[in-house]
Amino acid sequence: MILIEKPLGNERDPSWAQLLEDAVIDTLDLDQWQAQKSRMRLKTEAGVEVAIALDRNTHLRDGDVLAWDEPNLTAIVARVSLKEVMILKLDGLLGLPPEELARACVELGHALGNQHWPAVVKGTSVFVPLTVDQKVMESVMRTHAFEGITPEFAPGAEIIPHLAPHEARRLFGGAESTPHSHVPANIDEP
Repeated sequence: MILIEKPLGNERDPSWAQLLEDAVIDTLDLDQWQAQKSRMRLKTEAGVEVAIALDRNTHLRDGDVLAWDEPNLTAIVARVSLKEVMILKLDGLLGLPPEELARACVELGHALGNQHWPAVVKGTSVFVPLTVDQKVMESVMRTHAFEGITPEFAPGAEIIPHLAPHEARRLFGGAESTPHSHVPANIDEP
């Protein structure tokens, strides 16, 4: 078993790209939930068992080099599969009077919360992971007919580099297991 306490670098770094050019790459495939964890045991594509033990608030990114065996020119590289993200652009609200801006933001928050969609706000953009089909999310946004709010979609891999670790966990950490029920849980059941 190989213990991984931190990535050695990323394959996109020019120095690593050059080192890995002629190397045999063994991949460690991670979904968006696993990539946010700091402790786990998994097997690589070639069957090598790895134990991940990262510092708090650290997560793996696509292309992270986890192990490097220079004499044998072999490396273990993380492959992170992230879902798409809906980006709600709020720039069209900026010219509104304060009362209308507040109303629009509360209504948007209500609409997102009613769907149990996690969200991260950065500047004038709201990022929402796809927890259902893109067409369903577009339909929900059209149903609310928000003026001045423009939805776009982008791959999660393009968004994650701009997020702090806690924001990435909110967007990608377990989004697929977000509850979508309006029925209260019965806490008395075993």
